[in-house]
Formats: sequence, structure tokens, C-alpha cells
Amino acid sequence: MDSTPSPSSSSPFDLVSSALGRYIPRGGAEAAAGSGDAEGEGDRTTRGQGPDNPAPDRQDQILGVVNLDSDLRITRCNLDAPVFAGLDAMAGSPFADFLPPRDVPTVTRRLRQVLEVGEAHVARIQRLRRGDGSELVVSMSILPAAPPQKGLTVSLIAMATRLHLYAAETAIGTSLDIGETAQSLADSLLAWGDVAAVDLDFAVWTGEGVTERPQSRIRLRRAALVPDRVWPEGYVTPGGDLPSDASRLLAQAVRRDDAPQAIVVPDREAVERLLGSPRVIRALVPSDRSASVACIPLVLDGTPPVVLGVAEVWRRADSPFRDSELFDLQELVARTAHHVDLARQHQREHTQVLALQRRLLPRSGGDTLEIASVYQPATPDSAGVGGDWVNSFPLPDGRTALVVGDVVGHGLGAAAAMGQLSMEARALLSAGLAPDEVLEHLDETVTLLDDAESGLAAGYSALGSTCCIALYDPVSHQVTLSSAGHLPPVLVLPNGHAGTLAVRPHPGLGAEFALREPFDVHTFDAPPGSLLALYTDGLVEDRTLSIDEGISRLSDVVSTVHPWDTLQQAAREVVSALAPVRQRDDVTLLLARMIGYRKGDTATWRLPAREDAPARARAHVSALLRRWHTTGHTRDDVPLLVSELVTNAVRFATGPITIRLIRTSHGLLCEVGDTGNGRPRLSRGDLLDDGGRGLQILHRLTNRWGVRWTDTGKVVWADVAR
Repeated sequence: MDSTPSPSSSSPFDLVSSALGRYIPRGGAEAAAGSGDAEGEGDRTTRGQGPDNPAPDRQDQILGVVNLDSDLRITRCNLDAPVFAGLDAMAGSPFADFLPPRDVPTVTRRLRQVLEVGEAHVARIQRLRRGDGSELVVSMSILPAAPPQKGLTVSLIAMATRLHLYAAETAIGTSLDIGETAQSLADSLLAWGDVAAVDLDFAVWTGEGVTERPQSRIRLRRAALVPDRVWPEGYVTPGGDLPSDASRLLAQAVRRDDAPQAIVVPDREAVERLLGSPRVIRALVPSDRSASVACIPLVLDGTPPVVLGVAEVWRRADSPFRDSELFDLQELVARTAHHVDLARQHQREHTQVLALQRRLLPRSGGDTLEIASVYQPATPDSAGVGGDWVNSFPLPDGRTALVVGDVVGHGLGAAAAMGQLSMEARALLSAGLAPDEVLEHLDETVTLLDDAESGLAAGYSALGSTCCIALYDPVSHQVTLSSAGHLPPVLVLPNGHAGTLAVRPHPGLGAEFALREPFDVHTFDAPPGSLLALYTDGLVEDRTLSIDEGISRLSDVVSTVHPWDTLQQAAREVVSALAPVRQRDDVTLLLARMIGYRKGDTATWRLPAREDAPARARAHVSALLRRWHTTGHTRDDVPLLVSELVTNAVRFATGPITIRLIRTSHGLLCEVGDTGNGRPRLSRGDLLDDGGRGLQILHRLTNRWGVRWTDTGKVVWADVAR
């Protein structure tokens, strides 16, 4: 066995062994004691020394290294420290011989992964099996060999108690995901037993408040369990709820004298007596060999203290817990309980923001287009749910609004800004404002949100948020679009051609005054069967690709959506093809398949603004309604309604008058456009006052009516039920 590195070598094995050489004399244990024995004899003496009787001057030596070939067999090793005594490392033997059988699949998979990928796997808490059947807890790092050499170097650090406590505290709390936090704690607890589990109060698991609820009603859910193996039927694994009897018993056990305390159940007989029910025993006791258990509460300091859950460490009968070990377990759990509470708080915020996020997702697209949306939040251990949002809603005038935005930041501040901008955009669009005008208002809102004196968003800035608004007209089959710094939408035409819409870049919402630019309005043809994709940057960003390449990939994937495909399923497939399941930013996609109105369901007339215009309009509308076989009051009300609107246009506007009638699934939509810029307002007139009579008739004959503004004037629209 080679335990002396070549001075000229620079492989990971030799570098680690070089460091070990400063602590381990080349002659092994007897050399350390002043013996003149040869190197080989010293090695054999070291191997035969028991772990509890190290050489007096070498008790703190805890480092070791093993070299493996591509078949995961040992080629060289340096395990001369007494703590590794009993690990019979022979050249040519499989590294798996060092491992407990239950850990062989997992560790082998990690070793091969480092071989294939070439990235080190650092500081895994692992058990090694000695020749006498006892086990040694180490921190194991797997390093790829330096080219041109092949194989692996496995460095081992025997986990002394204080070192293990430090390593565990460092590892726990690196994630804000409550499941990963619990798993890190369970991995660390395994150093004191054969099986470790972390059971959390259900309110902690879901992120709910824990200080306002009675602790006697604790309901435990298993958050973590190690080692990873196939467990017998009936045993509680991560994600499963403990039986109610077990939850109650554990809660009572750790709250003796109304104060959280660690307890030890010393033997199998006592365990069965405590748990009582065979069903509970089958759910909690790992195996017949497990005879004792230490239960340590995860306590949130306060008055009174709050129990977040229970950590359990199980051992065999021949290895009872010592008082010092119980003290170490309590110290570790006490040091890390606050990480569990931080993860709970993050989970609570994550859940609240996610609920708001999903509340903003569109529900349906109406009769003129089909929509589907996918929202995929960032990983729970990221900074939190982001400010991505999409919305789709029919406007009162028959068009449909498609809106996508990305608010800067994460968490509740971003969620509040997101909700405000989304609702404001919907209100302004429903009031008839054009997309560029809506973005001007949103730009002002973002500026106000950043004003610290206003107190609206203390500690949060929404400057740099982006938004894109698209309005689909089902009659003209056109999309009118304005963008504030957002990535361009992708349009797939019925012939399969896909590409991004040419939208002029913009600095975004809330830009400095010197950088502000007007919001352009773009109009694109979108024939029936076209597919429009609006998205946020999380869908197309990839560290290995430029943003343009990411958008090009999106265009290619969206172009494969078949007209007969279910749109919601297609949206999910697009996201799964482009975005990994776990990512650091939110992913949002909105697909809209254009349907529009059939040509026979619409009619348009242009009339000069003359005194005979109302009569001509009535004649055109009445003839159309007869062709549409309209009956009942609609056949009489609609000509009167159109006549009054045209009369009002002739009186107050100049230029030609445009009349458009649309047959919808629920009624008729009447539109009268003119070049005037005055806003019609309904008022309470005197009985004999003829002014405003048209609006009174409009109000009484319609379900709703309103005004939208155009570049040349305005359009008054009215919705009439059939």
C-alpha cells in the first residue's frame, strides 16, 4: 500500500497525502512513538490498533485519502491515522467494501457522477464500515483526478464531535426550502445513530403561524428521513403524516412539565410500552434491531417556547446513548432550530405570493380566441416567488387584452407591486385607453412606488419593471401592441412561419427622466389560426445561450404546436422543453390561439356626417337584422340605438361616421365611430330637456356601453342582449 506521495506529483491524491505527511510520520504509528521499525511494519501496526486506543500523540489526526480507478477499485490509500484503524483497504478491492450495504447504491451513483461530469462532490456526511462491523462517521469529498490521470480521489475527515457540530451547523440553513433544511438536519443527526428522522408540525410544514395555536394539538408530518432506503410497508416516510396517536405521544413526551425537553427511550421494551399500538410501532420504529431512541424537540425561543417539531435518532441495543452524546444532540438541534423557523417564514411568504400569482392567471379567453397559461415558480430556496404575471380578459368593446409583466425583485414587495400594476392595467384597458396610454400610467405608478416619502413601498423599488400589452381585434384580425422594456412576443402564422414581433426596445417602467421614451404602438396581422406567445425572461434565459438564442429556441418550439393540439397541454410541453423544473427565476407563458369572428357575423358601413345619416343607418341595420333572422325586441331596439348614436355623432363631430355591427354568442355589439374628441356623459336632465336623450335611450336599451379612443377620434360601443 502506497502511503508516501511522489514529490513531483500534483494529483489530488498526492496533494492531500502531502498535507497528511506533515501530520503522519512515514513509519506509521510506531514511528510516531519513536520506534525504528520499517514503514510497512508501522502500517500493519496502525491497522491493528483499535479506534478507542490511538497513539497518545496522534489522537487528533483525522485526515485520510483513497485513490480509485474508473472501476471504483482502490489503487492507493493513506489511512495511517489511528481513527481509521479497522478499515481494511487493500489494493484492488472495491471501495464499496468500505460502505454499509444500504449506502452502496447512493454512494456509487455519486462516484460515477463525478467520474462522468468531472465536478467535485464536497463534504458529504458518510458512514464507513470497519472490519469488525462497527462504523465510522466521516466527511467525504469526491475529487476527479487531474488530467491526464484517470479515476477519483476520495478525501476523508473523521468527524470528531466538535468538528461535526461545526460542519452540521454550517451545512444546515444554506437552503430556504423547509424540506431541504430538515433533510440537512437529519443527515447531520445520522452521526449519532443508525436512523434519523425529522418530524415537523404540519403548521410549520405549510408555513402557517405557530405561536397563536395550542401546542397540545400538534400534528406531525415527516419532513426528512435518513438513510435513503426501501422502507417496509406502513413505515412513515417523508411527506407522510404520523398517526394521530404517535403525534400526540411525541408531543406529550417532549413537553414534560409543560416545557420542551429531550427524552431517551432506552430499550425496545420501553419503546413498545410507550407507543402501545402495533400500528404506531410499525409506523415509527425503523427495524427490529432499533432498540433505543432519542427525541429532541425543535424549539422556537419565546414566552412560552414553541415546539416546531421533533428530531428522532434511533440506535441498536448494543450502543446506548451516553449523556455526552445526548448533550451534543441537544446542542445541534438547538443551534439549527431557528433555520427551520426561517424556512417556515419563507414558505409562508412563498405560499402567499404564489396564491396571488395564481389568482392573476387568466381563466378563459372568450369566444374569439383560445388561451392557455403556465406559471412555474422559482425554486423554494431562491429569493422567493418573483413578480412575473400574465393576464387575459375580454374588453367590453369585444376586443381581448393580453398582458404580461415582470416586476423587479422577489417576495411580498414584488407581489404587492405586481398586483397593483396588474389591476391598474386591467382597469385602464377596460376604460378604453390605448396600450401606450396605459403604459404611461403604469410608468407613473412605478415612479410613485419608488418614492420613499410616499411610504407605499418602504424598502422596495419596482424601477426597471417591464410590461407588454397586446389587444386583439377579432373583427379586423389584428393585434395592437405596446411594450415597456419587455421581451418581444412570438407570433406563429397559420402557415407555420414563426418569429418575434418587431417591437422597438424601451428602457422599461420608471426609467430616469432623461432616459424616458414614448411608448410606441405596433399593429400586426394575426389571421385566424395564428398563435401568439407572451412570456417572461425566465423561460428563455440560459447561462449557456444568449438571450436572442433563447428566444429563437422558443420560436422553434412554439412553431411545432399543431392547430389540433390542446392548447393547455401544448403550453406545458413548451415550458418543459425550455425551462428546467428547478430554476432561479419564475417562468411564465401565455399562449393565445386566434379565432376571431366569421366574416358573415360582422358588417361595417361608412357614412358622411349629414342630416340623412341616421335614417340611412337605420335602413342598413334593419336589413342586416332581417338577414340574421333577428326577432323580438332586439329587431326594434338596435336600429333605434344606432340611429341615436349616429345623430349624436352628426351633431358634435365632423368627418365620416363608421358603423360596425357584430353578432356575438350572447347578443349584438354596436359601434359608432366619429372624429370628435368629446366624451359622452350620462346626466339627469329635466323632463322637457331634449339634450342627452340619445344617451338615456342608450343606457336603457343596453347591458353596458362605453367609449374607446382612437388616433382619429372615438368609438362609442354598446352591448345588446338577444
